[in-house]
Amino acid sequence: MPVESQYLPIGPSAAEMRSAIFQRVNPLEEAEWDARLTTCPSASFFHTTAWARVLQSSYGYTPVYFILSEGGSLRSLLPMMEVNSWLTGRRGISLPFTDDSEPVGSDVDSLSRVFQEAMRYAEERDWKYLECRGGKTLLPDMLASTSFYGHQLNLIGGEEVLFAKMKGTARSAIRKAEKSDVQLEISQSLETIRIFYGLLCKTRKRHGVPPQPWSFFQNIHTHVLLQNKGFVVLARHQQAPIAAAIFFHFGGKAIYKYSASDETFKHLPANNLVMWEAIKWYAQHGFEQLDFGRTSLENEGLRKFKLAWGTEERMIEYVKYDRRQHRFVTARDESSGWHNRVFRALPLPLSRFIGAVLYKHVA
Repeated sequence: MPVESQYLPIGPSAAEMRSAIFQRVNPLEEAEWDARLTTCPSASFFHTTAWARVLQSSYGYTPVYFILSEGGSLRSLLPMMEVNSWLTGRRGISLPFTDDSEPVGSDVDSLSRVFQEAMRYAEERDWKYLECRGGKTLLPDMLASTSFYGHQLNLIGGEEVLFAKMKGTARSAIRKAEKSDVQLEISQSLETIRIFYGLLCKTRKRHGVPPQPWSFFQNIHTHVLLQNKGFVVLARHQQAPIAAAIFFHFGGKAIYKYSASDETFKHLPANNLVMWEAIKWYAQHGFEQLDFGRTSLENEGLRKFKLAWGTEERMIEYVKYDRRQHRFVTARDESSGWHNRVFRALPLPLSRFIGAVLYKHVA
């Protein structure tokens, strides 16, 4: 059951202050949660019960979502997962394994008070820290801990407009893949997820990071794909799977979440054709925006790849409050480092084992 906060809400009028209520809820216990999200234009797939179920089922995290509601509608929302680890401690993260999880807020004042409620709860639960992955613009007085590039593609205008707004490199790569007889399919099947995972393990080894556990992608299949909130685009060449990507969607927004490929076929730019297939599908089905996720500031190659599609670039800034230091702190982007060399050298079975053990703790 929702627990009302001791704080009084702040709003633009006295009437709203009297009627609005602060609560903390578990969206998995709220039958109408996703329907309530549809009233919030800034809500994304990551705010839905589908993603909450994936995180809880895969890693055992506890959802604790802080909201300001008024007349049954969401006015502000800060989604949190409590990560309770014997290895890395207990903390609150909004949200684990999410590139950009902006709080939903109608105004800065109400969202700031929701954040205060989360900080109070952090004291109760003895969290080491509270991290919000995105939303710095809605929390302007707080220090950014880590920054990334974000890229979004406006899907309005139709296929010809979208193709024309790309840079020449992207158009050339698409044409080359098409001429090379790369075959595509869009699927929501578990077998396609299994094929994707095989490609992902190869890709993660190449990048020097362990793959996520297979159970995580099984849960994506169960809670996302089978609920028609996402799909896989798979590319084959002469029946061999060579590239794939997973996309999520909610409302009018789509998210490019995971991708993988076989380096043996890098001369066939299948990743470009996979992306183009998803863009066309979403545009044809009335979606307005495709989010390309975050990009490390040092990864200029990935940044150029995303900009080549005609995307708009923005900054994604995280906020991290260290409860024991009682201040907002900065953090290092750990996307690259010495660990990459180690995981490139490890046998894939060992890397998979380490990933299965560690992901729950790193969040």
